[in-house]
Amino acid sequence: MPIVRLELAPGRTSEQKRDFAKEVTRITVDTLKCNPESIDVVIIEVPKSNWAKGGKLLSD
Repeated sequence: MPIVRLELAPGRTSEQKRDFAKEVTRITVDTLKCNPESIDVVIIEVPKSNWAKGGKLLSD
């Protein structure tokens, strides 16, 4: 049961997230030789106020 987890800043459309899930599932099936029904894709949107890069919040 592969679980693919994506964390990103908010702002993508439902269509973009749907396309991502579809493509990741396809690639996972091809690479790991598993059934698409066994693959979970979890998309987590992290607010920029809760994300730092290089010691600086992205919201700053």
